[in-house]
Amino acid sequence: MNYSSIMKACVIAAPMSGSGKTTVTIGLLSALRSRGLQVQAFKVGPDFIDTGLHALATGRPSHNLDGWMLSRETNLELFAGAAAGKDVAVVEGVMGLFDGASGSSNSGSTAEMAGWLGLPVILVIDAHVLARSVAAIVHGFQTFDPSLQIAGVILNRVAGEGHFRLLADALKDVRILGWLPDDPEIRIAERHLGLLTAGEIAAQERVERIGSFFASHVDVDRILDALPQGKGTAVNCVNDIKGTKKVRVALAVDAAFSFYYQANRTALENCGAEIVEFSPLRDAGLPDADFLYIGGGYPELYRSELERNRSMRQTIRRFIESGKRFYAECGGLMYLSKSIDGSEMVGILPTDIHLTDRLVDFGYCDITTRQASIFGPADTAIRGHQFHYSKATTAAPDPVYNVKQRTREYAEGWLLPNGIASYVHLHFLSNPSIVRHMLAW
Repeated sequence: MNYSSIMKACVIAAPMSGSGKTTVTIGLLSALRSRGLQVQAFKVGPDFIDTGLHALATGRPSHNLDGWMLSRETNLELFAGAAAGKDVAVVEGVMGLFDGASGSSNSGSTAEMAGWLGLPVILVIDAHVLARSVAAIVHGFQTFDPSLQIAGVILNRVAGEGHFRLLADALKDVRILGWLPDDPEIRIAERHLGLLTAGEIAAQERVERIGSFFASHVDVDRILDALPQGKGTAVNCVNDIKGTKKVRVALAVDAAFSFYYQANRTALENCGAEIVEFSPLRDAGLPDADFLYIGGGYPELYRSELERNRSMRQTIRRFIESGKRFYAECGGLMYLSKSIDGSEMVGILPTDIHLTDRLVDFGYCDITTRQASIFGPADTAIRGHQFHYSKATTAAPDPVYNVKQRTREYAEGWLLPNGIASYVHLHFLSNPSIVRHMLAW
């Protein structure tokens, strides 16, 4: 039994994407940490970029919570375990508060997660084109699901004091917890490849700037006062996969490869893995290891540097050709291909990768293995998601997965006798048994 006893906790949500949830979350996390508080961050949904920025703001890993990929009990366990001993927990939502996997229910949404965790919601409103209509929007979110507790609102991109007074006059039935003026210097601008990632040099500076900006405009005590005292969460350890066998896992971590669920790393460690990080960009070769794990990221942005590091590419090729086990997903698949837009890569997979100007695949994936693999016997079921702006020129001759995305079904993924490479980002806790098989228990 795990028991989490935290002082305060909340969910940061919004009516829609682009309202400023990430900016407010990073600002609040930074302001709380600057007070000497122990802060734990979470992100609803399959997002690696926001969790990386959370980690910069708090100094500790952020965890993904997901109502579609993971069960209610698993989400409660992840939350309780990570929040144990912390002063404050902050959960950043995904998309709009009620947006998720279904148009007819809260399934997979931030609202569902807030209900599961029993946490109050702070609603971030992008107010730059709003006046009295802001009251109608907030009223709708307060009444749409009466089981949710809206602790208050933070108004974002306010034009100035006069604009704020107009908004405040309209909002009589909700607590205004603060407001932020519109400032391009603190925006985390989107690009076709996503948000500013934690691995980029400018990320730490931007996080610090957001923290200072937030603290100078918002009364953090007012936010803390609006949150009820945490009662703690008790859950059973349904995913207890602790083991004693030690397996050294070489994990690719640098600016090109940074997309990992923290829970995947923890699951490997609980099953006996010793994680040894290495950089495909900087290191000359792999560390001594039994298993190789190359996750996602943006190798396309660093393809010239990856090509120049020939010794690393040769070391990885020899590792895989020796028969040692490996797993590569999305950016990892791209790196193991022959090339990315003409830049030479490892060459284990007999295909080239071409970048596209549009999103090739996006969405949650139900995975079933077509045959025995490092994940266990055929018909092993796992859940994950895809998001990429590239495609392989050659399809895998005998794909390892049957994939279902809503109504679409197809085969995908490269199967080698000792490993798998796929575009799908898997969440290991959607089927914890795969971890034992990966480490050859």
